[in-house]
Formats: sequence, C-alpha cells, structure tokens
Amino acid sequence: MLRLLRGRLVDLGVVLAGVSVLAFAFIRLIPGDAVAIMLGANAEVTPERIAAMRTRLGLDLPIHEQYVTWLSGVLRGDFGVSIWTGKPVIDEIAAHIWPTLQLTVLALAAAVVLAVPLGILMARLRGRRGEAIVQAGSVVGLTVPPFWLGILMILALATFAPSLQLLGYVPFSEDPLGNVSRLLLPAVALSLPITANLARLLRSTLLEAMQQDYIRTARAKGVPARAVLYRHALRNALIPFVTSVGIMAGYLLSGAIVIEQVFAIPGLGRLLLGAIAERNYPLLQATILLVTTAFVLVNFLVDLLYALIDPRIS
Repeated sequence: MLRLLRGRLVDLGVVLAGVSVLAFAFIRLIPGDAVAIMLGANAEVTPERIAAMRTRLGLDLPIHEQYVTWLSGVLRGDFGVSIWTGKPVIDEIAAHIWPTLQLTVLALAAAVVLAVPLGILMARLRGRRGEAIVQAGSVVGLTVPPFWLGILMILALATFAPSLQLLGYVPFSEDPLGNVSRLLLPAVALSLPITANLARLLRSTLLEAMQQDYIRTARAKGVPARAVLYRHALRNALIPFVTSVGIMAGYLLSGAIVIEQVFAIPGLGRLLLGAIAERNYPLLQATILLVTTAFVLVNFLVDLLYALIDPRIS
C-alpha cells in the first residue's frame, strides 16, 4: 500500500507540473492584449501607457521568466493580484468558490444516490418488459444538455410557480432553506447526464459480475438471491463505479461553469468567464490551476479508495 501511495504521489506531482505549464501557456494564446483591454476601459490607449503597464505587471519579460516568477510565487502560496481590482487572487477565488463547491457536491451526491438503485434496477430488468423503457430513459439522460434542461426548469417553474425564487444564491449561514432551494434545480440539471452514465456503467459491471464463478458457487451453496446480488456481486461491480465517480467529479466542476450562468450563481464559473473577458492572467491561471488540482486530487483519493475496495490492487 505504501508503494502504491508513493507512486501515486509522484504521478500527482508530474501531472500538476504539466498542468501549470499548460495553464500558463494556453492563456497567453487568447486573442487580445490584456494591457490594451484594461487601459481601453479607463483611458486613451497609447504605446507609452501600454509599455509602462506591461513593465509594471511583468508582462515585458520573456515568457519562461514570467512562468518561473509565477510558479515560484504559487509554491509560496502567492498567486498574484488581479490585474483589474488589485486584490489578491486567492481572496477573489475564496469569495466565489463556496457556491461552486456546494453545487458540485450536491450534484455529485444526487447522481450517486440515484445511479445506484437505477443501475441495479436496469440490471434486474434485463430481458424483461420494462428494460427498453429504462434503457431509453438513460439514453435521454445522457443526451440532454444540462444548461438546456436548466432553462426548461426555469421556464416551467416561472410559469406554474412564479412566486418561487429560482435564480441567484443565498449563503447557507443566512438562509439554509433558501440556499438549498436555489441550488436544488441547478444540481438536478447538472447531475442528470452523470446519473445516466453511472447507472449504465453499474448495470454493465453488475451483469458481468453476475456471470462470474464465485456467483455460481454462492448460488450452488443456497445463498439467497438478494444476498448474492447485494453482498457479492454489487461490491465487485462498485470498483469501476467508484473510479468513474472520481472522474465525473471533475466534469461536474467544469459543467458547473455553464450552469452557474443559467441560474445566476456567483461561483467560479462567473469569475472565470469574467477573467477571460478581461484577460486577467493571474486570476485565470490561479482558477484553472485550482480546478485542475481539485480534479487530480479527487482522482488520487479515488485510487486509494479503489485499493481499499479491491485488496488485489495494493
């Protein structure tokens, strides 16, 4: 287990180093000059003003020197300051991260809670009359875009329940009920494709597990069918399921960016899109690095959980 942990930590470091390079380089490929855009919103743009601002922000240095300077600051916990507001980037991220985390966790929890019984139901319905209906429903869930479903939800509830507050965000500490009620619809819209994907995966792995020799042995010993399904087959079928949950968590983080725009949630999505429009390099770099690091760390924890579920891995 320790050898597995050391190997995963090395992989984690390599991936994060590569992500830092890509995040830093790709942002600079976005068309438009950050300094020209910033000055254009406040004063007449002249070459002298642009040159002075580029020097003050360190953008006149060679790109490799800019990267080394930025990375050394990140390793010290200094992500720089926002070009537009002058505030520390980490403070701006901290002010917007909680709505995104709430939305992602709620959507992931809803997807897992719904996918497990749906996957079991789909496996038990194999060859029966209701199988086609359930399969068709899962395909619809996979193909419906979350933002489109969110818009339909808003239109439907605005028509039939106009008094309900659907948009925006209320901190949990101020109004717990209002916080959950406003995040419920975006979480459901965001979790639908993930739920369908996980349910189909669990169905496939569960059907495969039911064909194994140890299942036939358990049946031959007279183990009840319910115990065979839940105690023996389901545990082994959950191994790839757990791995996929970790991967889906990363997709939920990226999908939350669009959903936040639909439901007017002031999370990382709105912050990231605003930073792109403003060419706010420090804020963009830090946000992308943070989201990617969260994705990599979730998968790292899933690898460890994988080893605990299946002792053969360790």
